Amino acid sequence: MYIKSPPVTGRLSVWTRRRRHLWTKQKGVTLIELILFMLIVSIAVIGVTRIMNITSVASTDPLREKQALALAESMLEEIQLQAFTFCDPDDANAMTAYSAADCASEVQGLGKSAGETRGGVPRFDNVGDYFGYGNPVPVPVVDIQGLPIAGLGNYSMSVFEVYECGGACIRIDVTVSVDDVRVVLTGYRYRYAPRTVP
Repeated sequence: MYIKSPPVTGRLSVWTRRRRHLWTKQKGVTLIELILFMLIVSIAVIGVTRIMNITSVASTDPLREKQALALAESMLEEIQLQAFTFCDPDDANAMTAYSAADCASEVQGLGKSAGETRGGVPRFDNVGDYFGYGNPVPVPVVDIQGLPIAGLGNYSMSVFEVYECGGACIRIDVTVSVDDVRVVLTGYRYRYAPRTVP
């Protein structure tokens, strides 16, 4: 059905006044606009929270890896600062021996000397004493006195040593693990002062 518009006169027609009244009467937001706004904002908030969640989860892995690396460096330094003599440092000939054949009783090899432990008395006193520390089962991380370090309950450590350079040096592999993070640090200790006992 075709509606004919009323004739235009000098004054506003009733038709035009009614339409203007309807257009000016609407103020605010319709229900559909409000629902669409809420939907768009909800999708944006969900996207932002997911990104923040991924970022926070990913930021803990480097922290654990850095802590594991610091623990491995500390243990490697502790081992490298020990004596590397032909005889065990407790041997009477440790300061005069020119080879393992000159030792009075204890030749220092790879493996701890009788009764020595890392955190007890008598304490490890040679690089070779650390051979097999934490192998085959890694041990919890403890300080040099054998006391657990606060906040490091699930970190574990192991040490592997092997002679290289024709017996003139030892390669030291320190492994620190926590959950799915595993850090292996390798260092060498050369026998540059075979008769120096700490």
